[in-house]
Amino acid sequence: MSSPSRLWIPAAIADLLFILLFAAIGRDAHARGDIISGAFATAWPFLAGAIIAWVLTRAWRAPMAAWPSGVGIWVGAVTVGMLLRAATGQTVVLPFVLVALITLGVFLLGYRFIAALLSRASSKRQRGA
Repeated sequence: MSSPSRLWIPAAIADLLFILLFAAIGRDAHARGDIISGAFATAWPFLAGAIIAWVLTRAWRAPMAAWPSGVGIWVGAVTVGMLLRAATGQTVVLPFVLVALITLGVFLLGYRFIAALLSRASSKRQRGA
């Protein structure tokens, strides 16, 4: 596997894309008009939360680690995202919070778990096990 210093950019891009995907799916599911610009309007609080979490967890040190990077980014994106939504008059209701927790958890942790499994499998093959 590549060194963490080389993985922070793809990991940050993946986080950004998964948060945008979450927002786009939600916009489409609720038939809320323009999915593209609407996805950005829905996603910005969660993106801000993810950025803050990247800094607080120093995720660039181990960007593909589920713990603490992935969990910190996931929890930060949802927590700050919901706080910013509430502060700007956007909807924050329990069902939406639960959907955001589950979906962003699957997205932001899922690819990290898959990458770890692939890395382990690759290491085993290289060792000839």
